[in-house]
Amino acid sequence: MVTEQTADKQAVQATPNLTPAQEALQSVWEEHIGHEFGTHSSEDALATMVEDAYVNHIPVMTGGVGKAALGEFYSKYFIPQIPPDLELVPISRTIGTDRLVDEMLAKFTHTIQIEWMLPGIAPTLKRVEVAVVAIVQFRDGKLAHEHLYWDQASVLVQLGMLDPNTLPVVGADSARKVLNPSLPSNALIERASTGRRK
Repeated sequence: MVTEQTADKQAVQATPNLTPAQEALQSVWEEHIGHEFGTHSSEDALATMVEDAYVNHIPVMTGGVGKAALGEFYSKYFIPQIPPDLELVPISRTIGTDRLVDEMLAKFTHTIQIEWMLPGIAPTLKRVEVAVVAIVQFRDGKLAHEHLYWDQASVLVQLGMLDPNTLPVVGADSARKVLNPSLPSNALIERASTGRRK
């Protein structure tokens, strides 16, 4: 589970020399994710958002538009289906005048149904590591929208649902390379070139 310590770690790795306006955006975002992953309060998370806010999990198009739809999404799917051992490892944070971008690594075990990420997929009990990017727009001091991106193919490889030997996809290695850029590059290109030469 994401703890306050993880949230504190994110704050430490935040953009240095923030303006008061940027600090305010960061504070609202950290309050929001604290309610999602810490207190598990849909109501408190929604209180940090404007009335017509929306959330779009881009790879699977889950989320909602407006507080009523988001309230249902958060209370029915998102917050109750956060894997118990989910850990968010901060990688980078960029804050502008009305937007914040978090790059992080999500690590969890697929022990429960996760409809917001894996609709219709029963728990596989497999471990997942995936890079996630959250782009958060603010308006009037609150969250206006969230766009969340992750590599769904990498997740499906790790769950045994896509074959990395027959498709140009990888599993946890893509997330690990975010943390360690010295890991090998171009393995899929080399594999494809070798296959073409046969």
